[in-house]
Amino acid sequence: MQHVQSHLAPPKLIATDGQPVFGVFDGIVDSLNVKQFAYFNEMDKPASALSKHFDFKQFQFVSIITPHYIIALAVADIRYVANGFCYLYDIKANKLSQTQWLTPLGVGCQLSDSPKQGRAAIGSKRKGIVIDIVEGQWHVEINLADIQANLHIQPAPLSLPISLCTPTGYNGWTYTQKHNGLAVTGQLTVHHEPQPLQYALAGYDFSAGFMRRETSWRWASINAQTEAGIIGLNLAAGVNETGQTENVMWINGERHLLGAAQFDFNRHSQQDIWHITTNDGQVDLYFRPLNQRSEKLNLLLLKNNFRQYIGYFSGVITDNNGNQYRLHNQLGLTEDHFAKW
Repeated sequence: MQHVQSHLAPPKLIATDGQPVFGVFDGIVDSLNVKQFAYFNEMDKPASALSKHFDFKQFQFVSIITPHYIIALAVADIRYVANGFCYLYDIKANKLSQTQWLTPLGVGCQLSDSPKQGRAAIGSKRKGIVIDIVEGQWHVEINLADIQANLHIQPAPLSLPISLCTPTGYNGWTYTQKHNGLAVTGQLTVHHEPQPLQYALAGYDFSAGFMRRETSWRWASINAQTEAGIIGLNLAAGVNETGQTENVMWINGERHLLGAAQFDFNRHSQQDIWHITTNDGQVDLYFRPLNQRSEKLNLLLLKNNFRQYIGYFSGVITDNNGNQYRLHNQLGLTEDHFAKW
């Protein structure tokens, strides 16, 4: 089992020397302070203002699971374009429907460089999604033909997100903040029917930085009501592996940091069983896909090959105190993503 040293989150991610503060944090960074980042090219020359603008990428994602539905939504600004999606997955019917947005040069898209305070939005009041962050608390609004939502996503008292910044490539960095196993309150209507929220759970992802021009990752996420209580899990491979990882589980709100994750699967077989483990031996899970949201974009400057799967997790996870938790056909998400941006 690993024991990662963490420290209090800095008020501003970019320090007075123009460089980011790296590490795992206890708490949330007030501002990324991107304007102060001293960005250099591969030959150690100051990067142009244009390069600094277009090389910065940012996205926010929320997933919500209820007894009858899974809802996932995202807003992303990759500078050349902004895109967003919201999908609705009917668990019993194994049916997925979605709404998408794609706008050139970020027109009509809003994002904030503060993980603690700000708004992400795409679309319109009649057909759009909004994520408001107020003092670190996430609020979600959805206005679509089949979904209307005004939701508050609330962590357990004293529960910490995974919050970290790692070096990326030769001269970049990535800030990631995620939190799973969060309670959901407010109002949710699907197909004109109000949905109960007492058993609903959610997770979020705030990621931003100067990522690799070609980036790929694998990811797994669980928000589960179990006999042992509420379990949240976030595992990823491909972005935050320089010194630290973003791998973590939450047991009734308590954060347990994990080692590096391995994803063994065949991306060319949509029904292939995934085997997901961590090198500290604390995760040994199998994932069986049921459905997916996919997207392929192949343009001159941009490529995007995105597959997010909904399916069942089974196996064993172990917290940092040695307690084991067995999962059997627990619904959750995985993702296999390539981006050239």
